[in-house]
Amino acid sequence: MGINIDFAQILDQVEPRLRAVTNWREPLGPDKWTRIELLGHLLDSAANNHQRFVRALSEGSLVWPGYDQNAHVAVQLFAEADPGNLVTLVLSFNRHLAWLFTRFPEDKLAAECRIGDDAPMTLETLALDYIAHAEHHLRQLLGPAGIAWSGRPWPPFQG
Repeated sequence: MGINIDFAQILDQVEPRLRAVTNWREPLGPDKWTRIELLGHLLDSAANNHQRFVRALSEGSLVWPGYDQNAHVAVQLFAEADPGNLVTLVLSFNRHLAWLFTRFPEDKLAAECRIGDDAPMTLETLALDYIAHAEHHLRQLLGPAGIAWSGRPWPPFQG
């Protein structure tokens, strides 16, 4: 039953490193988000994907719009947010998702999910893609050393 990746373990490993970051307002590169904005994006991603997962589980399939990640980061003023608060929110929300992943019923893993204009995928693929996306951004924030990795590539192969 569920998704066979221990996402909670990854979150436990990154928590002390996230709490030790001090350069939150520093951009990650030219024309890139700051670390705090990237952390805000991780919160947005958790919130958006939570609704996707719950609706696919409860309705048996999902048709859902994409979202403008840059607009979401801008309107929520993440650049001005309190880093400690966002770290707590991101970790808490993702721990709930990690718990939920382990409880996905086997008969729901193949539920068809359509997000925006993307090709349809299964609920299982959507969840695994979400984990890979979170890992990718955690590596951007903290560097790859010492972060457990599911082995899922990001961005995913587009065949």
